[in-house]
Amino acid sequence: QVQLVESGGGLVQAGGSLGLSCTASGRTFSIYTMGWFRQAPGKERELLAAISRSGANTYYADSVKGRFTISRDNAKNTVYLQMNGLKPEDTAVYYCSGTVRNWNSLSYRSDDYNSWGQGTQVTVSS
Repeated sequence: QVQLVESGGGLVQAGGSLGLSCTASGRTFSIYTMGWFRQAPGKERELLAAISRSGANTYYADSVKGRFTISRDNAKNTVYLQMNGLKPEDTAVYYCSGTVRNWNSLSYRSDDYNSWGQGTQVTVSS
C-alpha cells in the first residue's frame, strides 16, 4: 500500500482559502485514483473530490463544487486540494486516500479507497 501524509490544514476565517497537500510514498503514486475526504465530529466521512490517474477527470461533491479544486502532480507524488470560499460548515478533519484504478477512471465510493493518510484539521471561523 501507499503511505499518505496530508498537510496544509489550519484555522481560517469564513470566506478565506486554504490549500491542502497530500504526498505519497511506498508505491508508485501514479497507479492511484486519488480522493479527498472530510469527517466532522458526529458525521460520516464524506468524499469531496476525486481525480483520475491522468488528472484529466475529476469529481466534486455538490457541497464543494465551484469552491474546491483537486489537482495532482505525479512527478511529485502529490495531490492537492485548493479550498476557496470556506464556510464554517467546512470545518472537519480532511483526509486523502487512494484506490487503484485505470488511467482515466474515477471512484465515487468511499469503500473503494483503501489507503489513508492521518488527516489534517481545517477549522473555519465565522
